[in-house]
Amino acid sequence: MHTFKATPKKWGNSLGITIPKEIVKEEGLSTKKAIEISVAGPRSNKLKELFGTLKFKKSTQQIMDEIDEGYD
Repeated sequence: MHTFKATPKKWGNSLGITIPKEIVKEEGLSTKKAIEISVAGPRSNKLKELFGTLKFKKSTQQIMDEIDEGYD
């Protein structure tokens, strides 16, 4: 699997990207082979979406108190 950055360009009513020649050769790509592309744009920040969603059985203060017990 390869990762590269590309800037989409207008292609009719759609957008298109150019795959670097080296990747085409290494992966054996051609116009007759289907490929799978994952898009990670500036808006796809999964960590930001997940922030604050994890729930604990104990409160944060209880967890911190347990951690501090070993340092008395």
